[in-house]
Amino acid sequence: MKKIEAIIRPEKLNDVKTALSDLGINGMTVSNVSGFGNQKGYTQIYRGQEIVSKLLPKIKLEVVVSSARIDEVISSIVESSKTGKFGDGKIFVYDVADAIRIRTGEHGEEAL
Repeated sequence: MKKIEAIIRPEKLNDVKTALSDLGINGMTVSNVSGFGNQKGYTQIYRGQEIVSKLLPKIKLEVVVSSARIDEVISSIVESSKTGKFGDGKIFVYDVADAIRIRTGEHGEEAL
């Protein structure tokens, strides 16, 4: 099993959720996060003062899938979240040793 952690633009969340749903991915965790990369933040004016914000709002999406489906899930996330501009995000892939469904006690891919 693999855990996919994707940092994406907030406005792309619904597109990614729809794409994953079309693949039959039913479970995911979504978190609001802040960060920066090549964008280096932005400048805004607040009450006449210039404020530099180095952290941009992002969405962190976490999904655990079977190892056999990893390529199709990653491709789906990339295609549905890509704008071609700086700040599109990153995807990280981790190995998952085990998964346990608390309600039933199922282990491994059965718990997904």
